[in-house]
Amino acid sequence: MKQSKFQTILFSTAGVALAFIALTGLNLIFSLVRARLDLTSNNLHTLSDGTRKILAKIDSNVEIRLYVSRSENRMPSALKNYAQGIEDLLQEFRTASGNKITIKKLDPEPDSEAEDAAKLDGVEPVSLGQMGADPFYFGLAVSLAPETKAIPFLSPQREKLLEYDLARVVSQVIATNKPVLGVMSPLPVLGGPAAGNPMMMMQQQRQSQPAWVTFNQLKQDFTVEQVPMDSDSIPPSVQVLILVHPKDITEKAQFAIDQFILRGGKVIAFLDALCLADNRNPNPMGMNMGGGSSLPKLLEKWGLQFDAAKVVADRTFSRELSGRDGRPQPVPAFLFLNADSVNKEDAVTSQSDNLWLPFAGAFTGKAAEGLRADILLKSSEDSQLVDGMTSQFNGAKILDDFAPSRTNYPLAIRLTGKFKSAFPDGKSGDTNAPPSLKESKTETAVYLFGDADFLYDTYSVEVNPMFGVAVPRNGNLALVQNLVEQASGDVNLVGARGRASVSRPFTVVQKMESEARARYQGKIEILNKKVESLQNQLNQVQIKKEGNTSKIILTKDQQDAISRFKEDQIAARKELRRERRNLDVEVKTLENRIKWMNIALMPFFVSATGIALAIARKNRTNAK
Repeated sequence: MKQSKFQTILFSTAGVALAFIALTGLNLIFSLVRARLDLTSNNLHTLSDGTRKILAKIDSNVEIRLYVSRSENRMPSALKNYAQGIEDLLQEFRTASGNKITIKKLDPEPDSEAEDAAKLDGVEPVSLGQMGADPFYFGLAVSLAPETKAIPFLSPQREKLLEYDLARVVSQVIATNKPVLGVMSPLPVLGGPAAGNPMMMMQQQRQSQPAWVTFNQLKQDFTVEQVPMDSDSIPPSVQVLILVHPKDITEKAQFAIDQFILRGGKVIAFLDALCLADNRNPNPMGMNMGGGSSLPKLLEKWGLQFDAAKVVADRTFSRELSGRDGRPQPVPAFLFLNADSVNKEDAVTSQSDNLWLPFAGAFTGKAAEGLRADILLKSSEDSQLVDGMTSQFNGAKILDDFAPSRTNYPLAIRLTGKFKSAFPDGKSGDTNAPPSLKESKTETAVYLFGDADFLYDTYSVEVNPMFGVAVPRNGNLALVQNLVEQASGDVNLVGARGRASVSRPFTVVQKMESEARARYQGKIEILNKKVESLQNQLNQVQIKKEGNTSKIILTKDQQDAISRFKEDQIAARKELRRERRNLDVEVKTLENRIKWMNIALMPFFVSATGIALAIARKNRTNAK
């Protein structure tokens, strides 16, 4: 019996030791293999197909140098987890490239070779402005001789765009040439003075306007050339032409665009019914008094219409905005689009969300024969076309007179197919011009947007004043880049970028807060009614003047009413405070419950599996 107990103890000890050795060995083996299971919705932590396609193009060794200050007194503790996440993502890049990416981790200590290398790569130290904190390095460079591209600062504010930022710089260094984009606009989208306004040009000679962030971003991936608004032809090198608010465009310029499309070029046109970015001719109150922009000759040939005086008002996709007096006011023509307004079947827009379109126009009509129209963005059915100027000055009136059209107005359209010329007789008034093209030989595409402010910095990005980093306010910038990449033939980054813009709110907590606000609102309304009732009673108070003084004479009932009101007010305030405490407790309880589920669920699952296996093994042993 004693021997049997001794053997049991011995075998148990040996079993535990062997299990420890096995676990340790497996841990060492699997530590050499970087793999993880992504259980998030839409695989947010899995490399997109577009990124994998870019990495698959690498045919030479690419070196990524990650510069991170490791010392405790330099690197903020809040960035350490983010830094580890970056290292993990870089390892995934290396694996997906077939180990053609080499990763170097460098700590740029002061006066070190690593610091010299960081500066040569364009990575500079940054400071968070904290008292006594030293500047630190937190950036990277991607190199494939002779090209080197850097991300000077890996801002945590761009964490959702990290995969895109990394994939973009990799694609830049492996690219043999960049597509050429032509930009035609009367606005200073590429920097400098606004075209067509001599007074503004004189003012801007002293201080030139910076380029819009949207176009600075495009310059990183493409060769961008400015095309004058009065051009009679588009340069042969241009592959994609971007039109921004082509107000008062001439027939000569439309002919140039027509011929560009017929020879296979692609166009992205941002028209507008009320362009807020066009501040060349404001009225004394600062309001935009200018008209809209269109391509009348071309649109007519394509079977479409665009009313440059009408904007889309939409009760579903609008919000209250701060007015001139600081108070919120309705602006039904400022559209805040969500996933319900985008084409989920299209690669460009399928994952786009949170788009801002201030005072956008709509397209009507039916695409001409031979052309296919795909709607990329649309309004809700609770919308109507309204006068642009009225919508800017008096949003409340728009809502008062609102009559929903029950129509999903197209806000952005892509036309594809073989286009026919809008100028069958050639260039007007030029008898010596060479024969013009009448129809495109191959299929091409034209993208039409009913808003140009979509691109403007104010409505697309927020610039961090400390670091000068432009952070997207919404999905506008991402969608523009997706459009240009599809138009230029490169759609590899679409998935990574679109996924970054999708918002996933904590809906359970939001629902609790909404219910609590509803409870508060009910009590506030009751309290307001009590105040109104008391005011009515006070209006009936008799005032008796004696000399130069006034006395307020209250009846016993009125005094009792005031006393009861004060008591009710105190009780209501206590109840409100209690509700707020209850809300905090509910939210914190929910957060703790989810946190502990995340922490304990996996160990519990592993433990339960181990116990179940042990019991099954014991039952098999007893059966023998």
